[in-house]
Amino acid sequence: MLPTAWPGAQIALSPQEIELWPNTASARALADDWPTGRPASFRVPTLERAVPVCRQLARLWMDFEGITDEGARCVALLVLSELVTNAIVHTDSLSITGRLQKDGDWLLVEVQDEGGTSSVPHRAGDANEYGRGLVVVAQSAQALGTRRETGGGRTFWARISLTG
Repeated sequence: MLPTAWPGAQIALSPQEIELWPNTASARALADDWPTGRPASFRVPTLERAVPVCRQLARLWMDFEGITDEGARCVALLVLSELVTNAIVHTDSLSITGRLQKDGDWLLVEVQDEGGTSSVPHRAGDANEYGRGLVVVAQSAQALGTRRETGGGRTFWARISLTG
């Protein structure tokens, strides 16, 4: 599980920045000089377009942190994408916060929403188009969990091995 206080880079993007991404001053600044050696935290509005922006932020952060194992990177992007998508689709949140932290041989991924309806893992039937995401995340990560936040939100977290 990740700490609740984040001493690392904290980025907040507006709906306008999400829509214009990557043609924004924030995107250019991060691409040139992401703070290294620290966790990353990014708050985004609950727009569908925020999912690929979160993936790009995660890729940039992993690049600057020297996380090169393609397996770990793919799992991290899958986990982040699914958790961000679930927060957008299944909660009443106005914004969500994604967090990444390298801890030895582990990558910790967290997504916090502001509350509302929660997703829980379940088996989707053969005819269902949706409903497999958290099951796939649980099978991809070495650990997966959730916690309730004091403000009514919920945090989903995953731990991913960086050593294969």
